[in-house]
Amino acid sequence: MTVLDVPARREQSAVAPPEGLPRLLAAGDPTLATHLARFGPLPAVRDAEAIIGELERSGLAGRGGAAFPTWRKIASAAESGRAGVVVANGSEGEPLSAKDATLLHHAPHLVIDGLLLVARALGASEMQLVTTAAQLPPVQRAISERRDAGGIRLRQTEDRFVSGEASAVVNAIERGRAIPRDHVVRLTVSGIGRRPTLVLNVETLAHLALILRFGASWFRSAGSDDDPGTRLLTVTGPDGSVVIEAAGGTTLRTTLRAAGVDPTTVRALLVGGYHGAWVASEALDAPLSAAGLAPFGAGPGAGILMVLSRGQCGLTRTAEIARYLAGQSAGQCGPCANGLPEISDVMARVARRDRDASLPRQLRELAGLVTGRGACHHPDGTARMVMSALDAFDHDVRAHALGLCQEVAA
Repeated sequence: MTVLDVPARREQSAVAPPEGLPRLLAAGDPTLATHLARFGPLPAVRDAEAIIGELERSGLAGRGGAAFPTWRKIASAAESGRAGVVVANGSEGEPLSAKDATLLHHAPHLVIDGLLLVARALGASEMQLVTTAAQLPPVQRAISERRDAGGIRLRQTEDRFVSGEASAVVNAIERGRAIPRDHVVRLTVSGIGRRPTLVLNVETLAHLALILRFGASWFRSAGSDDDPGTRLLTVTGPDGSVVIEAAGGTTLRTTLRAAGVDPTTVRALLVGGYHGAWVASEALDAPLSAAGLAPFGAGPGAGILMVLSRGQCGLTRTAEIARYLAGQSAGQCGPCANGLPEISDVMARVARRDRDASLPRQLRELAGLVTGRGACHHPDGTARMVMSALDAFDHDVRAHALGLCQEVAA
């Protein structure tokens, strides 16, 4: 296996890696000149094994939500031995997320670098960058500044919740409809035009571009052993949303403060977005990592924190989200077409203080019926979020069953 000679490349470029934070947004503006001055030229590495090895040492996990080891995805695509397609996924259908849009507006060249590096290493015959209409202009400007990016095809996708799922991105490219497909065959085996297709989130590609410049050890110099590096986070509080970059394993409390939110005003956090899980304020000292959030059935997901302030009813907010998710399904299987509307209806009854004591049990039964049975993971994520509300707001559930509510909607 070829080993990347990162220190030697650094001497040639005479560009020092970013120290501290931010990393991804360290250039300050989106122009190619500023990008090159801050990060140096595109690394010359073209060997797939070398890239896979460096990424494995880095511990980089995907930043699109699933947190799958990036090196494994690339290795799976490389195993086919056939020229395939590499897709940069900037769809970001999650309403609470703005980190991919922020990256594409402020650091598009890092995303392009990552896409070019992976495509060259795999000998890909095609490169696609998929995003929504608002993000197309800054990416187009960035591509027009470069001689090496002319082969990247830009695709506009729908601004819908399920449009960011990898197979939905492939369907959008092939058929113009951003709906997930049944996961019978892996995309890295048969995707666009039945060719191996590797779909990577745009933030993942930006991190990859920095790792291949400055090395795995530099990447791991931030974060924790089990959650190395940094991640972009979208934090939505009482005063709106902000995107910040935080080191892996930073506590929820510290993250909130960095985003300008007073932790003492927080009743609970929805961690991971609409397919995430509720975490009560008593757990704010938990690390924002897979291991740290596992006891609460949560995970970092796509880097989303939504604040539920004191005085707001978590069951009411959960019912609103469940109704939205039921309306955002592709409607192509029973769990989505029938199960999610029923979950939404029962959750709405709990929220409006229906005195039927069997409602929580009905929700758990419905969650069990839809989980693992959908054509995609949309039913699973919706059920997980609703079930987490029954746990995080257990006292409220009992109070609502008596026709009472301890919290008054702000």
